[in-house]
Amino acid sequence: PADTRGAAQARVRSAPAPVTDVARLCVCDLLVAQCDVNCCCDPDCSAEDFSLFTMCSVPVVAGDSQLCSQKAAVYSLDVEANPPERIFKLIDQVNPSIFCIHATNYKQALYLKSPEIPTPENFDQLLDKFGGPTFSAEPDGWNLDTDAQNPPDANETSRYEYGVPVQTEDAFLRLPSPVVSSWCSDANPAGFLVNHATKCIRSVSVEKCDSIQALSMLFYINSSILASVFQVNITVQSIAVQSLNGMRTLLSSSDVLRLPMVLDELCINAVLGVNYHITHTDTGEIIEAAAAFVLGAISKEALSIEQSFEINFTQENTEPVPLSGNPGYVVGLPVRAGFQPQGYPSPAAFLFAALALSSNKHSQLTILQSTSTQDCLAAQGARAPVLFGYNMISGCKLRITAAMKCQPLAETLLDVLKGQSFPEYVASFGNSQAQDVLDWVPITQLHISEQMISHTLQSSCQIPVSLGIEVKWTKYGSLVNPQARIVNVTATITTTTLKQLPSGREKIIPITSSVVFTDISSPAEPSYKAWPTINIKLPFDFFYPFV
Repeated sequence: PADTRGAAQARVRSAPAPVTDVARLCVCDLLVAQCDVNCCCDPDCSAEDFSLFTMCSVPVVAGDSQLCSQKAAVYSLDVEANPPERIFKLIDQVNPSIFCIHATNYKQALYLKSPEIPTPENFDQLLDKFGGPTFSAEPDGWNLDTDAQNPPDANETSRYEYGVPVQTEDAFLRLPSPVVSSWCSDANPAGFLVNHATKCIRSVSVEKCDSIQALSMLFYINSSILASVFQVNITVQSIAVQSLNGMRTLLSSSDVLRLPMVLDELCINAVLGVNYHITHTDTGEIIEAAAAFVLGAISKEALSIEQSFEINFTQENTEPVPLSGNPGYVVGLPVRAGFQPQGYPSPAAFLFAALALSSNKHSQLTILQSTSTQDCLAAQGARAPVLFGYNMISGCKLRITAAMKCQPLAETLLDVLKGQSFPEYVASFGNSQAQDVLDWVPITQLHISEQMISHTLQSSCQIPVSLGIEVKWTKYGSLVNPQARIVNVTATITTTTLKQLPSGREKIIPITSSVVFTDISSPAEPSYKAWPTINIKLPFDFFYPFV
């Protein structure tokens, strides 16, 4: 009957009251009856205290992050007011994940309840409720009405954290990607600071190409990104047009939007690729967003096309540098290094460079790369990146003749082993920025001399024959998710004494480079020469009933 269906729908749409009042939660309130510094949710803080705050250490307080929609308390500071004052807002936070909890509709799971024990009086009632093959544990009412959920306003997001979906005025920034199969899914959100590139297949029809949203530029730039105070519009950085044979032409102007349309049985101006470039501050605020498009033509015979999507994040006033982790190093990614150029009085002006033979554009720690010829003089300039957690060794052979001069030879070998610009620092974390002075570990350089390798007469000199780099790292942070952090780097140059060879004589010596990673976070196992003596008196019946 209609009444029954209406009652069922009403039961489904009435939601339980929130279990947690986020306005009363405060995770940074540590001192009893005292105001915690920069804790904007501390009830013990007065307006006078808030005026002295420099920031809100906990800008957003929410309940269960797995819920699809929930209330969140947002705290910020109005620094333009005189004196500065705290701003509090209660917003509806939306979780874009498809694997989220829509409603906590099982009330019994929210608290412990003793099961009802069957008695002669309630046996028939319990049998009717639980005696069938299935039974319902739904409460009397909960709301699944998604139409009432409004998108967050522009002031909802204060600062983004790593991995948090980038929110827009209607939902979140889309980064289409294959989910289960190779077909594109537009429900994939872009995570903050997560540089990502995807490719997927999209079904198309030339006759309907002007009505397929995913083929239009507007689909990717029509929503503004939510920032702390204002909305950031996505601008068009560049437009490249790709022909049917794969040739690309960069358009001189990107001011005019090119929408897909049917022309001579072709769908032109269809989006084949999008590359987002997001600029943010060191506090996690997005200040600029741009998109570079690749447009192309689709023939009438094509039933599907391959689209590529990419997103990159860059901090303002910094050069884009590939990260090797966030924050800790990831095993298998390059170790990042840098040096302090001359003329800068403080280490706050680090410039990135490569640690070894020559600098490279990706600021990676590198060592000598072995070649097929094994000739050291020919291998000069060939480098291999040092990957975090991987012990490496490489080398070459040096053929020494009597015509070689010692001093130029020693300088060339040192150039082969160390590089033209030997850096002074290594990044302690995979995401260390140049301006964060404390995130850079100085490189300790040592020199060791070996015995002579030739016993002929004439004068002698010292030449470098090996470079050994030891990287000590430790597990940093929570035991649940420890982060790899480099704490010490030592570069040891080993030299040997080489005497002048007589005319017509030659000698081949090996030149080696090596890198060793040492985990110093694991405690050393104690070794005892003898068992310790324990001087205690046991009870008389300690071994009873044994003697």
